[in-house]
Amino acid sequence: MPTPSPSRLAILAVLVAALAGCSVLPKREPIQVYEPQRTPQQAQADWPSVDWALLVAKPAAGQQLDSERITVRPDAGAVQVYQAAAWSDPAPELLQTALVRGFQDSGRILAVARPGSGVHGDYSLQSDLRAFESVYEGGTPQAVIEIHARLVHPADGSVVAARTFREVEPAAGTEVPEVVAAFSRALDRVRGQVIGWTLVEGQRHRAKRAP
Repeated sequence: MPTPSPSRLAILAVLVAALAGCSVLPKREPIQVYEPQRTPQQAQADWPSVDWALLVAKPAAGQQLDSERITVRPDAGAVQVYQAAAWSDPAPELLQTALVRGFQDSGRILAVARPGSGVHGDYSLQSDLRAFESVYEGGTPQAVIEIHARLVHPADGSVVAARTFREVEPAAGTEVPEVVAAFSRALDRVRGQVIGWTLVEGQRHRAKRAP
């Protein structure tokens, strides 16, 4: 067998070194997944019991909010995300799930479901998620949730009612679990406001259409 030339040996040495270097990759930082804690929705005394069905659509949102990353605004005009932290689902899906379960827990509606579930909805709750982020105010983060909701009558596509809901909840500290706890409290309040408003406005529209 012929002996490899010195030049070939040098090339082989470089290739081996390169392959060895490629195998040493930086370790990925583990991601901690969070989910807002939800308390069972209690019906308020002024919420009507309704005999119609509702479809809750996934809120529309921009690319920054339609993500599992937890958005934070440390300064005016600056948008970042918390490192090594993420929501269990994109923010619009978290809100949609909170609303569906909240309506179910309230016991004040005949049926509630997501579009495509096979349930025929007498009304549709559509919305735009405008804010779902941690905003620093005076050095303390605040959970900010803002949603513009529209109650739509699918039969003719008319908007029965529309309203913007906004909740701001200070966090107990700057750690991510404390911020998540603030989101949980803000989400509970927004959920309750949207549910009560939907029931009242839907029932008012229903009464107007009654013969």
